[in-house]
Amino acid sequence: MSAAKAAQPLHRVLVVDDDADILEMLEYNLSKEGYDVRTATDGRKALEVARTYMPELVLLDIMMPHLDGIEAGRQLRDIPELRQTYILYLTARSEEYSEVAAFDVGADDYITKPIKPRALMSRINALFRREAQKADPGEQIQIADLLINRKNYSVSQNDKQVILPKKEFELLFFLAQHPNKVCSREELLQKIWGADIYVLERTVDVHIRKLREKIGDTHIRTLKGVGYMFTDQPE
Repeated sequence: MSAAKAAQPLHRVLVVDDDADILEMLEYNLSKEGYDVRTATDGRKALEVARTYMPELVLLDIMMPHLDGIEAGRQLRDIPELRQTYILYLTARSEEYSEVAAFDVGADDYITKPIKPRALMSRINALFRREAQKADPGEQIQIADLLINRKNYSVSQNDKQVILPKKEFELLFFLAQHPNKVCSREELLQKIWGADIYVLERTVDVHIRKLREKIGDTHIRTLKGVGYMFTDQPE
């Protein structure tokens, strides 16, 4: 480990998989990259560890005993202190419906096995790098009844707090930064998930739907076949 890495605060990563060989391999590679790592062998144990460890990133398998990864991800997102934690699925499930289900519960990335350790470490490093390079964390946007604060990832509507996971918040913040501008799904995938994250365009639709469930459907408009637009004059 380099001196530069050693001098930095360690990012906390929780790895969840029922395969002991995968756990050992991931723990070794993450520790080598300078991450603080804990492990769990099923979804139920992952929730128990997460409540005290407070990971910044969870690597989560889907097919596990006691509690599968999709339900574990849903319950992780229900813990207020973990709503901004990155959730990255590592799974042998390559079906589209599994990927959609993962993003529906708040996944930030979805990678199918077999795992390529070097490529995975690059994606994780890029994830935290983008976090560090974000715009001024003190930025805040007030549009109509919405107050969006980048400093603490908070959203309030008519003085009532709206709880959003990290990706939903970033999507709302980006759209609100560009009011009355039509953004294509491709642009939103690039800006919110990044060029090195390969996810379905439908992922954007899932996140837009969840935003509308929480803030109403007057702020974000759909332009069929084109994309989405945040309006500063909601009807």
